[in-house]
Amino acid sequence: MTDRDRAPESVDLSTPNAARMYDFFLGGKDNLAPDRAAAEMVLQIAPQIRIAAQQNRAFLGRAVRYLAEAGIRQFLDVGTGLPTQNNVHQVAHAVVPDAPVVYVDNDPVVLAHGRAILAGSKNVHIVQADLRRPEEILENPEVRERIDFDRPFAILLVAIVHFLQDADDPEKIVARFRDVLPPGGHLVLSHVCGDALPEAVAPVTEIYRRSSTPIITRGTERIRGFFGDLELVDPGLVNVSAWRPDTVESKRITERYPQGYFLAGVARKP
Repeated sequence: MTDRDRAPESVDLSTPNAARMYDFFLGGKDNLAPDRAAAEMVLQIAPQIRIAAQQNRAFLGRAVRYLAEAGIRQFLDVGTGLPTQNNVHQVAHAVVPDAPVVYVDNDPVVLAHGRAILAGSKNVHIVQADLRRPEEILENPEVRERIDFDRPFAILLVAIVHFLQDADDPEKIVARFRDVLPPGGHLVLSHVCGDALPEAVAPVTEIYRRSSTPIITRGTERIRGFFGDLELVDPGLVNVSAWRPDTVESKRITERYPQGYFLAGVARKP
């Protein structure tokens, strides 16, 4: 058994895990029977969620490539999830080979897999910290060592804020991340939106409530509020497949699902 196959002792493998469910939606192999069973239940309610997850991942790649080409040279990916294809560092390094990329997650499964896969990767680091405690991330010496907060950098909150409960005060948490961005810094954010499939919100939420990480769907205007006074770059806050689509498939999906289950945007601090 390799380090990648060995689960941390503290991990409950009998409970569906949101990161592993997402991996299943993406067609990955780092998931277990309970994850697949829960994910299949979600798909029975809203089969387009698989497409939405895959398009969300594609949005992340397009956003990182856009930022790297626009001159961003540092990336802080919070709530990174399980490593898969076209990870942030792979996309960024295709444009800027020496760009520092720091991944942050608090899920022991993600950390175990991430450290095994990323071992030896140049200018890539993974840190254990919790989004619910921003200072734990922003003042982390390993983060500060690799990300220069005085120079423009990108903070990525992709498919993670919807795991913050309202009691966590997500607006305050995201505002703290916005506040540390220097002029020219960017926030990349995507979030499950309840407007597109209102009939699916309650049953899907219930499935995730029984997993390791409950999910909270939010409406368009509340998601827009997470960007605060940052300037959304074109095309603004849109369906993930509609954010600068670069394939015929993305364009077709946008036409078929104009509202989208995920909303996404990239915003710049003036």
